[in-house]
Amino acid sequence: MTGPRKVAVVGVALSDCGRVDEATPYALHAQAARRALADAGLGREVVDGFASAGLGTLAPVEVAEYLGLRPAWADSTSVGGSTWEVMAAHAADAIAAGHANAVLLVYGSTARADIRAGRRTGNLSFGARGPLQFEVPYGHTLIAKYAMAARRHMIEHGTTIEQLAEVAVQARANAALNPEAMFRTPITVDEVLSGPMIADPFTKLHCCIRSDGGAAVLLAAEEYVRDCRTAPVWVLGTGECLSHATMSEWEDFTVSPAAVSGRLAFRRAGVTPSDVDFAEIYDAFTYMTLVTLEDLGFCAKGEGGAFVEKGRLRVAGGELPVNTDGGGLSAQHPGMRGLFLLVEAVRQLRGEAGERQVRRAGGGLPELGVASGTGGWFCSSGTVVLGRG
Repeated sequence: MTGPRKVAVVGVALSDCGRVDEATPYALHAQAARRALADAGLGREVVDGFASAGLGTLAPVEVAEYLGLRPAWADSTSVGGSTWEVMAAHAADAIAAGHANAVLLVYGSTARADIRAGRRTGNLSFGARGPLQFEVPYGHTLIAKYAMAARRHMIEHGTTIEQLAEVAVQARANAALNPEAMFRTPITVDEVLSGPMIADPFTKLHCCIRSDGGAAVLLAAEEYVRDCRTAPVWVLGTGECLSHATMSEWEDFTVSPAAVSGRLAFRRAGVTPSDVDFAEIYDAFTYMTLVTLEDLGFCAKGEGGAFVEKGRLRVAGGELPVNTDGGGLSAQHPGMRGLFLLVEAVRQLRGEAGERQVRRAGGGLPELGVASGTGGWFCSSGTVVLGRG
């Protein structure tokens, strides 16, 4: 091998998503994996690397066994919603170095169905062990941490609740173009603001939906591309960053770790934010979209509110379509949603997004897209720059 190999995404797929009452999480993993391999036109015998998190006592060993895989390279990194962008970065590095040839990333969850069936309850927190023990006595719920960060941004930069609501409105407008989205009925800013309060300043529609579903992404070395039935989408640059576990150690609530992961990914890809045609951003809450747009460099710090209020995030007529499938606010959110961002980005770059397809000026397909995942309460970030060329 004379140098690092180029790495491409050659297969992507979703399992059944939305309301899936009869499947197990293992079954959703398997369904997504089979569909991604079929999308690539490759058999599972080519898979020598595997990455999964969030299921089983020995993740990803149990899931690999369920899928009938015996990988020689594995990753079980678990950093919340950004897990899959971080895993994609690790997989791309391993393939480029020759440590693996084809790596399958898989996720599946029945978060919604489990609650409906009484098998689990909603997560109010991540527990009270370790450093978190010093916050739990003060009543910090999971959502309250996001809400507190949003309020800080509002105080420091004048961001308004109407501007945050616009993120939800535009996500729903994109979801209306996606037949696979769980919620497609248009909403207004007034409807977002008048909903039941969940954690000030977030009302219900500021918060992600809860769904079932799974996703899979297959990355492979450049020599496998000629055997695939789909056009390759190349991994151009990646970045990752860990920030904090406790809110007391977060230096600035208005800056997310995407400020680091994004800078690294763009630099390694040799591009700038202005070159990007669309962005898939983790959106468990509206504030996550707004602050990540700032930290990735699509607008200056403090200008996110003004940036989103002008309809820029819409597929139809937006300057920078964001969360083109409807995102976690409207399409699906079964838990750690980062893998869904990669699936949607690849579909957009391959021109397979149907009515929600992003087009460049003149009608051409997009050339560059970015997927940026966030984990925990802005505890981690992973960013991946993808391109068709």
